[in-house]
Amino acid sequence: MDLPLNLTSIPPLEAGQAPYWLARPAVHGAPVIFASPHSGRAYPAEFVAAARLDPLALRKSEDGFVDELFAAAPEHGTPLLAATFPRVFCDVNREPWELDPGMFDGPLPAWVNTASPRVGAGLGTIARVVATGEPVYRHKLRFEEAEDRIRRYWQPYHAALAALIAETRAEFGTCLLIDCHSMPTHPAQAASPPDFVLGDAHGTACAPRATRLVEEALSGMGYRVRRNDPYAGGYVTRHYGRPREGVHALQIEIARPLYMDEARIERLPRMLSLQADLTRLIATLAAADWRFLR
Repeated sequence: MDLPLNLTSIPPLEAGQAPYWLARPAVHGAPVIFASPHSGRAYPAEFVAAARLDPLALRKSEDGFVDELFAAAPEHGTPLLAATFPRVFCDVNREPWELDPGMFDGPLPAWVNTASPRVGAGLGTIARVVATGEPVYRHKLRFEEAEDRIRRYWQPYHAALAALIAETRAEFGTCLLIDCHSMPTHPAQAASPPDFVLGDAHGTACAPRATRLVEEALSGMGYRVRRNDPYAGGYVTRHYGRPREGVHALQIEIARPLYMDEARIERLPRMLSLQADLTRLIATLAAADWRFLR
């Protein structure tokens, strides 16, 4: 899906719009699922009005166009799930209730996780800042606003993902979830930046052979691939990756300069070649013998 981009406005999340879309193959031919939790770019109008940032700045946290990079998945017998709402509005790669108490106009329930490192960085389930560090909101929020987002967006996305995993595991006896992300340029890695970072929670969320297959496929195309540094996997990887139960989760982070202008959030012409390479990766995974994962 190739949506038009307007940097002076951002597409609104319409009333009644589904919080995710799911592209299924005609025949589910392999125990592999692709998911893009952070490429959503439909913004609720009331959220945009409450933000102190301009539309372009709000979009800095997006994993721009990652859903498009993996769009060929259904053609190769593997489903693709993607959130329609943006990460800065509600982050599905966090626990459901990781909330910063400083963002709210009153006390939070005692059961809310207010002390996680993600909350401390301003990047909880409801983000306090965008990826570049600027505060998102003009005013403090009501807890009911966060609760509404979690129940209307976070929970349906995870319900769909969990159902897809269960369905795949029931059909094939195992499941490999590829959680697809993009990573911004990091000054500390300027000398030798990786093109891809594979996060398997340091070997606990995915069988080493599966991680190695992805690593070898990308390296064989000429890309620089690193494992777990600096991204070992977020909530999705650690929550769903349970190899002993036959469910494996691997996070893929793609360097944004490979395919997009980070400052303007625009596709670059070379995005087409990266998309072609990722389609080759999808085909490789779809054709693999995954019986060793059972």
